[in-house]
Amino acid sequence: MKDFIPTLLVALIFFIMILQLVDIFANLWRYLNAEVPMAAILRVTLLYTPKCISFALPIAVLFSISYTLGNYYANNELIAVFGSGYSLYQLTSPLLIFAIFLSLGGYFFEDRIVIPTFKEKNQISREILGQTVSFSNSNVAVLSHRNRVIYNADFYNDRRQSLTGLTVLFLDEEGNFDFRVDGNSAVWEEDHWIIKNARIFLYDDRNEYLKEDFHSSWEHEMLDEPPDSFKRISRDIAEMSATEAKAWVESLRRTGFPFKGALTEYYQRTSFALTPLVVALLSCSLGGRFKKNILLMSLLSSLVVSVIYYVAQMVMVLLAKLGYIPPLYGAWAAFLIFLGVGALLFKTAQT
Repeated sequence: MKDFIPTLLVALIFFIMILQLVDIFANLWRYLNAEVPMAAILRVTLLYTPKCISFALPIAVLFSISYTLGNYYANNELIAVFGSGYSLYQLTSPLLIFAIFLSLGGYFFEDRIVIPTFKEKNQISREILGQTVSFSNSNVAVLSHRNRVIYNADFYNDRRQSLTGLTVLFLDEEGNFDFRVDGNSAVWEEDHWIIKNARIFLYDDRNEYLKEDFHSSWEHEMLDEPPDSFKRISRDIAEMSATEAKAWVESLRRTGFPFKGALTEYYQRTSFALTPLVVALLSCSLGGRFKKNILLMSLLSSLVVSVIYYVAQMVMVLLAKLGYIPPLYGAWAAFLIFLGVGALLFKTAQT
């Protein structure tokens, strides 16, 4: 641990700098065109640092363990350790335990620090670059109260929290048609919608037209679906805490919008937090295999393994979003596969 911790800190700083430089140079032309002051760029960079730590930590762990064990192997220290009766598992168990604590701490670090700062970073970036985001939506259809209330609106104005060209269908508990309400518009008042110029169409038990009522202003206790359900879906799970992400997924599921992609990303948050454990297992099994060019080979192996892992994770998440595999499998498949590969390599490693 005395050799591993300093190496980890240096590697973490190195990979954070790389991620920061990539972000700065990717947006440099936008900053120059918008004549963004240096203080604003530095603020954006500072807010992006926690996110860089989250991305760089697994790669830094993998590199640090591989480099530390590689040095031991190059100096024949592993031969002395194994010859003394200590196995590779006994030697690296402190590193694996440390990786477990990093994974547990990383989950709360992501939820409490990374997400708020990353959200603020994106918001400030949009402001200084003059980019605006509108949540108004057109041709909106929303299901509420377990599909007993169906909203259909021509347009939702997010700034005014109003609906235009609204039609609401009410169903009974058995799913049969009850009555229909048409309105020129509807406005949100505290906890419910108020429909203006409402026309209420009533039907008899055989679903035949019975009569029509008109109200200049009409409200109902079941018209309580919040305005967030009508917004254009442009919210990002990466900018939500665990509680907010769960509520958002439930809102998408309840209102009939596609939710598998958001659910996959919600599950992936837990599997991503355990990435340091996977890379620690992989690096413990790979570290003792390098005899020459320890620094270069450790860096190369950490980058290659990280890229393969992240690509595999992206593919699995994409398959889950497209509906080919369940969201839970898409979020955890890459982690379980690489955990199995790491365990297999660990078992076959020199000891």
